[in-house]
Amino acid sequence: MTEDLQARRFVVRGRCRGWLPLVRRARAHIVGIAGWVRNNADGSVEVHVQGTRDQISGLRSRLREGPRAARVDAVEELEARLTSELSSFRIEGAW
Repeated sequence: MTEDLQARRFVVRGRCRGWLPLVRRARAHIVGIAGWVRNNADGSVEVHVQGTRDQISGLRSRLREGPRAARVDAVEELEARLTSELSSFRIEGAW
């Protein structure tokens, strides 16, 4: 299965209130995806995930919609390195 895994890093910009719970709930619906989400000092939200193409696609769609109180201006997507250190999904502190 590891050959099917991909890693992506998303940076969401806009009015990002309520993003951490949104991403955590989205993760609950996308069973098996691993990674983390955090608020950045510049007001953006950063998400690093590892999962299958379908899992990442599902999360990407939810990030572009955003929670009800948010406004999505941009979602930057970058490739990331797979790491064996990520086996669950967590919320990290702000950077």
